[in-house]
Amino acid sequence: MSKEILASADKDVTGPRSLTRLLGLFDVLAKAPDGMSLAELNIALESPKSSLLNLLRPLVAEGFLMHDVGRYRLGPAIFRLSANVMAVWNFSKMLRPFLLELSERTHETVYIGVLDVEHKVITYVDVIESAQSVRYSMIVGMRRPLYCTAAGRVLLAYAPEAFLAEYLRTVKLERHTEQTTVNKKALREELQNIVETGLSVSRGELLPDSAGLSAPIFGPNGEVIAAMAVGAPLERFDREREHLEEHILAVAQRASALSKVSEEE
Repeated sequence: MSKEILASADKDVTGPRSLTRLLGLFDVLAKAPDGMSLAELNIALESPKSSLLNLLRPLVAEGFLMHDVGRYRLGPAIFRLSANVMAVWNFSKMLRPFLLELSERTHETVYIGVLDVEHKVITYVDVIESAQSVRYSMIVGMRRPLYCTAAGRVLLAYAPEAFLAEYLRTVKLERHTEQTTVNKKALREELQNIVETGLSVSRGELLPDSAGLSAPIFGPNGEVIAAMAVGAPLERFDREREHLEEHILAVAQRASALSKVSEEE
């Protein structure tokens, strides 16, 4: 991390600059197995000791750092966070061949989403965009509502009942287009239909001229661990829908079978 970025980050204690300084702190400590003193961190990060202390104290309290004999080291909480990040990365890597296959079969944008329980949204963890000039476009890390996206509704349909009940009680169903489902009873009925058919469809609900199709990927215990999806311009989606449904069901089912075998091993 450059000195220029760190120096800029030190001028602000909140927002993106503070986050940059926090990441810089973890970066330098990861390279120091014996830990670092406040004075050493002050030099490495080019940040005032008073600002550093304001950053370090809550991190120690929450277990992200350890402080012993005047030296700071990475703590158990940051290692748990790192393990969770790597688990998602390995998960995406395992499913990548299936996503490639779905891309080759459909020639549309394909993606995998997982449930973000804390924020009650879907987060996309892998994407392969279509090579066609007119296509559905997205990026890895993008978050979208659960209730009006095909993949989001898959995750809702198979979520634990306690989560679903809390979600339906608290969510505000905003109308993004004229097609957006904003009735909670209708949403409940659609979720039941997804469980019965194994497919979720969203036509022009988030964006007016696009559509999505999604199927669940099951883990070894029968729980849904992700949603696999295809996104396409609405007109092309309607024309190719039967073809798209056939392929996403086949690929998602094989991905589920591999997920079960991998976990059992």
